Amino acid sequence: MTEQSPKRPQTTKASLIEKLRALPEGVRQYLIVTGNYWAFTLTDGALRMLVVLHFHGLGFSPLNIAMLFLFYEFFGVVTNLIGGWLGARLGLNRTMNIGLFLQVLALSMLLVPADWLTVSLISVPWVMAAQALSGIAKDLNKMSAKSSIKLLVPKGEEAKLYGWVAALTGSKNALKGMGFFLGGLLLTLLGFQGAVLAMALMLLLVWLSSLVLLKQDLGKAKNKPKFSEIFSKSRAVNLLSAARLFLFGARDVWFVIALPVYLAAVFGWDHWQVGGFLAAWIIAYGMVQGFAPRITGRDKSAKSEGDQAGTVPDGKAALFWVALLALIPAGIALMLPAADSAVAGFVLIAGLLLFGAVFAINSSLHSYLIVSYARDEGVSMDVGFYYMANAAGRLLGTVLSGWLYQAYGEGAAGLVACLWISAAMLALTAVISIALPRHQTV
Repeated sequence: MTEQSPKRPQTTKASLIEKLRALPEGVRQYLIVTGNYWAFTLTDGALRMLVVLHFHGLGFSPLNIAMLFLFYEFFGVVTNLIGGWLGARLGLNRTMNIGLFLQVLALSMLLVPADWLTVSLISVPWVMAAQALSGIAKDLNKMSAKSSIKLLVPKGEEAKLYGWVAALTGSKNALKGMGFFLGGLLLTLLGFQGAVLAMALMLLLVWLSSLVLLKQDLGKAKNKPKFSEIFSKSRAVNLLSAARLFLFGARDVWFVIALPVYLAAVFGWDHWQVGGFLAAWIIAYGMVQGFAPRITGRDKSAKSEGDQAGTVPDGKAALFWVALLALIPAGIALMLPAADSAVAGFVLIAGLLLFGAVFAINSSLHSYLIVSYARDEGVSMDVGFYYMANAAGRLLGTVLSGWLYQAYGEGAAGLVACLWISAAMLALTAVISIALPRHQTV
């Protein structure tokens, strides 16, 4: 018995390797792409939290902090518009590697002497430039990963496609939440520069591994698309993109700047507490996204398990879930001013958790619909156009978050103003969603 027992883990390990080798080449490549995307997402979430908390501590106003992310979001818009075209011409794996390298470069730019990162005419453009590179990097990675799913799931298996999209999106946001926590923790333990250096070294190893392991043909279009074709000609894609713009603007208008600054300034939370709470929120949000197909994917009118139209959501489902979501920020905005400090904390935290759960379902549903609507040939172009609208919504929400919170008073009044704008954006998303197709992909 003693001689045989050591062989068991070896057999298990060998079996696992054999199973991995037995997978189709495309699936193995996608697993590597997904791993790259996860590693990138971890650093992206951590960097965002580091920038918000560190520069708030340096005396930056909420609007100044929002401006630091201006180029991050703006270049995300540009990258998604052009990145889909690049992915179709160069291959999705190559755009993934470019994104990883740019994120390493962006992190390296923040390793300047601490005296440079103060409120000055030099520091703000420098940090904005670093954030611009990070925004380009993030959306190259997102576009590459999301577009790959369309190429790996057999055509017509919409329920499986929804499940794969939900799993990727949910796991990504769970890791982004961990990145928020990691950012707050590293800032407390290592300081700003130490935290940035640790992340840069980790991602550098991931990039070098990716250069060796990834092939360059995934997602490359047979017919090279022209640059003039970057704008989608699909009515369904255009409608969904418009809805996505206001959906994510509604989230970021209160979540990106106003909420973390409010928690730190009004509740008196430390860096790690703010980072930890927002991390837990995004992790839970990601988990709900992963379960979204079980919540929205079944239609009682389905006649059989093989009835794909009855097992996946459509525009009608998108309308219902965003209309429900619009009620939550409006409810928080109504209750928050009238509550005392203890009750206000409960209202905000409970409302944030409820908002996160319903928003996660909306996000997962939208992520499935765009992959379903996208063309098979040049899928990255439709997906890139859609995530261009997503980035534009984040840009709009980020700027409004800093401006509204500062203009209406840095406290409950500023947060309430952000919440009302959030509710208005979600109402507009609902109006657009009325026109989304019902169980159609074109």
